[in-house]
Amino acid sequence: MAGNSRLSGFRNLDVVERRRTAARECGLEPDALDVLETGGLDSEIADRMIENAVGVIGVPVGVATNFTVNGRDVLVPMATEEPSVVAAASNAARIARVRGGFTTTSTAPVMQAQVQIVDVTDPEAARLRVLEAREEIIELAERQDPTLVRLGGGVVDLTVRTVPTGDQTYVVAHLAVDVRDAMGANAVNTMAEAVAPRIAELAQGRPLLRILTNRADRRISRARAVLDAEALGGPEVARDIVHGYRLAAADPYRAATHNKGIMNGVSAVVLATGNDTRAMEAGAHAHAVDASGRYTSLSTFELDSAGDVVATLELPTPVGLVGGATRTHPVARAALALTGVTTARELGELMVAVGLAQNIAAVRALATEGIQRGHMSLHARNIAVAAGAEPEEIPQVVAALVADRSFGADHAEAVLARLRDRR
Repeated sequence: MAGNSRLSGFRNLDVVERRRTAARECGLEPDALDVLETGGLDSEIADRMIENAVGVIGVPVGVATNFTVNGRDVLVPMATEEPSVVAAASNAARIARVRGGFTTTSTAPVMQAQVQIVDVTDPEAARLRVLEAREEIIELAERQDPTLVRLGGGVVDLTVRTVPTGDQTYVVAHLAVDVRDAMGANAVNTMAEAVAPRIAELAQGRPLLRILTNRADRRISRARAVLDAEALGGPEVARDIVHGYRLAAADPYRAATHNKGIMNGVSAVVLATGNDTRAMEAGAHAHAVDASGRYTSLSTFELDSAGDVVATLELPTPVGLVGGATRTHPVARAALALTGVTTARELGELMVAVGLAQNIAAVRALATEGIQRGHMSLHARNIAVAAGAEPEEIPQVVAALVADRSFGADHAEAVLARLRDRR
């Protein structure tokens, strides 16, 4: 964890100085983050990671500041191409810091795999026959990964469902597995494949699908923050933030964008640490469907008795510290070192805190000046570069675009032309 995440003037440093400062605050060697200079991934490593590799693609990695999580300061690595994401998270963390930052909790790191049995003539009776062999099936599954069991993980439950479809009812067994500090897909998939023949024998049917579910609803992380009304902009802003949330809670058209804003922060940390962005996104959006089948807001915003805003977020967090790109990608290893987390549960909690910060920033912007002012001010750098501005010209072009509140490519080119004509 960082000694201090409140790094005044951090954005004014050059890239090398930022790396050195972040490393120093986190107690790392001065060159610990130098791998970020090149992205840390060459074609040789890429060729070992995926098939038919032809190269690599770079994504900017930033550091979000101001975060206090469970009383400890932390600097957060975020990999994203979208302007304003890192700045917005840092700003919201600064506001949350007034009242102590983010409080987080999580459940055990339990992932589930499904085994589908088809062609069963008596599915309800078959469900009970499988449950009667519960201990046998769990023992068979755990034999596939003795290391996981030795580390304190392993199967924690076996459940069996019947799933009616158009022409038959499937028997679907769920293995729930504590995967410790792994994301867990390989572990649970291996177990599912091993137990499928025995489950099919008991159900008197044929095994078909044997794979994890990305609806990781037994692996949940939660974050909460109290937001001082005055720090947000006053009581009226606080009330309007709650109005904005309520629309997302009631209207799936708004909820989709509201939740996407949350994932701007979450997925950036997932990517920076070498975890599976698709698994995280799938689990999150499935979690946004309530008991009635309606897609709704992942977060909540409420006013407390003092008139401050209390923001909360709960998400499935199927992430790990071991295996996959977290081990093979040098940038992922450096990013994890920066966070200071030591368990997958801590990492998941940090991600949800960042997602909540991102959400706070977006809803506050919408409740005040609108989303485009801050977003386009930061995006103006990209527009200036696209217009052909040289490094020394970029600040002047950006300042003119922001002052004019006009961010079109044609306007940027005209500003650049005027700037050069005055020389």
